[in-house]
Amino acid sequence: MVCKKRKNGRLIEVVQRIVYGDPAEVMRLLGADCGGKINTAYIERINLTIRNSLARFVRKSMNCSKILERHTHALDFFQAWYNFVKPHKSLRIEVDQDKMRWMQRTPAMAEGLVDHIWTIKELMTFRVPCQ
Repeated sequence: MVCKKRKNGRLIEVVQRIVYGDPAEVMRLLGADCGGKINTAYIERINLTIRNSLARFVRKSMNCSKILERHTHALDFFQAWYNFVKPHKSLRIEVDQDKMRWMQRTPAMAEGLVDHIWTIKELMTFRVPCQ
């Protein structure tokens, strides 16, 4: 948990507190990525993206989820769309071929799971292999 203390509208101190888990283990895991500081920017960014993409997450909306199973399906569909269909500007790579300077990529392309940006039709008709 990150608590910001303010005085006269100015930030004077940031207090970090570990709510769940062993503090030493949490700091060990965080130390590799962000210098041992707790940063909520990434999770807040994905929360904003979800709120902007799914009407059921907007406050004071008529599109609320009344059935947990449908809510779960909506989140699953959003996750698949976000990773396979939606190109991310931060993942594009410079190619300088003919008239194309940038190649757009999705997270699934960046991880090597697919070789092209999927269409909604491809996403909806993909058959998940049984295990």
